Amino acid sequence: MKKSSPTEGQPASELIDKKIAGLGDWRGETLSRMRKLIKEADPDVVEEWKWMGTPVWSHEGIICTGESYKSIVKLTFAKGASLQDPAKLFNSSLDGNTRRAIDIHEGEEVDADAFKALIRAAIALNTSVEKARPKRAK
Repeated sequence: MKKSSPTEGQPASELIDKKIAGLGDWRGETLSRMRKLIKEADPDVVEEWKWMGTPVWSHEGIICTGESYKSIVKLTFAKGASLQDPAKLFNSSLDGNTRRAIDIHEGEEVDADAFKALIRAAIALNTSVEKARPKRAK
């Protein structure tokens, strides 16, 4: 018999709201600000709750995740290595072939326009990959 999760059945947006409120410090404020920018960049973004408590933003595939640690808020872009980053926002996970991340420390600001451009680029990549994939017969 599978045990039910205490978060099972709750909308992801509510769980993300609770996570932000539960942080109760600069990390919650930062995650909330970045969430707002994601929604501004893509009003149709889908919020998900995965991996035992990680906020995830998707649009025809994962755009990025929002993790909080003791000294950083980390936004990990699932396909970040394939994105142009002229503003050089990516400052973490730079050695991998797929992901890239933005680590935000207390007191740091992220260029809102450059961040929204990254979000839009990630969506464009997701949607171009989806269109390029052959459809499976049903």
